[in-house]
Amino acid sequence: MLCCMPGVAFVPALLVSWSSAAFIISYVIAVLAGHVEPLVPYISDTGTKPPESGVFGFMINISALLAVITMYIRYLLIEKQNESSHFVRSSCNIFSLCIGLMGCIGMGIVATFQELSVPSVHDIGALVAFGSGVVYITLQSIISYKSCPQWNTYFVCHIRMAISVISCIAFIPMIVFASQISMTKIDWTPDEK
Repeated sequence: MLCCMPGVAFVPALLVSWSSAAFIISYVIAVLAGHVEPLVPYISDTGTKPPESGVFGFMINISALLAVITMYIRYLLIEKQNESSHFVRSSCNIFSLCIGLMGCIGMGIVATFQELSVPSVHDIGALVAFGSGVVYITLQSIISYKSCPQWNTYFVCHIRMAISVISCIAFIPMIVFASQISMTKIDWTPDEK
């Protein structure tokens, strides 16, 4: 089975490295082109105007694909571990995979539909990506606890749950504040709302 093959651990590492590079490269291009201010722009703002929009879209779509592969490997790993331990229902594992895949589709939507070109589609994609991501992380944390101590340490489970809690806490103000604004441009002047 693929999940038991040595060497698949590079996929999650590649996902993190590639995604980080996507954000950093599009940020650098956007700043150098003068399209965003260097101090803490929105991620989507760094991928709105050409040429950084093309780089951002391409790299985030590759990130979505790598996330699909990573989630599928995790699914297979849990299925294989579950054969001997029976620590979680298979339906829970499948449900978690489906939620994760929805988040990847959301990432693809965010990458394809720029923030200023089609804002409603971009925002729906972001909501699906972040919302599904929070649910996926939480489900994976719960599955990790159920697999203790045979397949995980409690330390790893606590780290995963801490990331889940931080994600949930960050998601709530994102929704609240995003619903309060309707921004259709990047540049803001003090005389505007």
